[in-house]
Amino acid sequence: MTDPHAVQATAGREDEDWRLFRGDGGQRNVVLPSAPPWRRFDRGARDAARPYLISGKEADVVSAALHLRRPLLVTGHPGTGKSSLAYAIARELCLGTVLAWPVNSRSTVQDALYQYDAVGRLRESNLAREDGSSLGIGSYVRLGPLGTALLPADRPRVLLVDELDKGDLDLPNDLLTVFEEGEFEVPELARLPEDLSTVAVMTSDAGARAELVRGRVRCREFPVVVITSNGEREFPPAFLRRCIRLDLPEPDEDRLRAIVSAHLGEPAAADLNELMAAFLNRRARGELATDQLLNAVFLRMGGVSLDADGLLDAVLHRLGGTV
Repeated sequence: MTDPHAVQATAGREDEDWRLFRGDGGQRNVVLPSAPPWRRFDRGARDAARPYLISGKEADVVSAALHLRRPLLVTGHPGTGKSSLAYAIARELCLGTVLAWPVNSRSTVQDALYQYDAVGRLRESNLAREDGSSLGIGSYVRLGPLGTALLPADRPRVLLVDELDKGDLDLPNDLLTVFEEGEFEVPELARLPEDLSTVAVMTSDAGARAELVRGRVRCREFPVVVITSNGEREFPPAFLRRCIRLDLPEPDEDRLRAIVSAHLGEPAAADLNELMAAFLNRRARGELATDQLLNAVFLRMGGVSLDADGLLDAVLHRLGGTV
């Protein structure tokens, strides 16, 4: 890791080495530097680079949801670590890979449960008449993240329902029905003849299959469900009644220093006063996310001068209002 004193010595001078793109039309075969830990996508490096820090009070709320087997509804400003909480729970409790369902305005509960490729199966049936080959209906049914989370298992999976407030108004109530019953049916499989009552279908886990009997999925252990919301709208009372609510506050200065140290090491947090003051000042005037501070610290550690040419403004830009 870069020596913070060396970084401080280079921060005030013009250093061309960090300028990978110069906009002068010249071609250079440069070696791209290593990405920040939180922007590495090989699983081992990314999981190891996800330290997660919350208070004991907030951790107790998470534990309450685990004891009660209730969905955890996590609210807070962007960048407070709502989605990352699901990955932290899965890692700390050794519950495997997180099953993520990013919600948008077109999302439906059925898509999250399973998808049936009727067109693909029809095409395959036509080809089978010609060459006699057949893949079977199981190759055209894939369980979605919610459907995979409800598969019977000795240990629950972690399901992240990300930004539920972006979905349709009826989506929370539709989701509530599945959560209360803990089961669902794939009608396309339930209608098959008796000799095809057991079908192996694809799941959301790469390369994995699960055997369904009469198209029925019923959980043995209710999944650990983390639902995030940016507070863009309220949810129905019936839905809220069945969730454990956790509101993540914006981290204070001490927590921010601890987060920087956890992600980038003690030297990164040792000389943080100016950047921290700039971040807190800008956050007081408009919404900023914690990872924006991490971005600024990471650049500074690489010898980048953040006070030149509006670079600090680009990194610590407001998330709300006019850009």
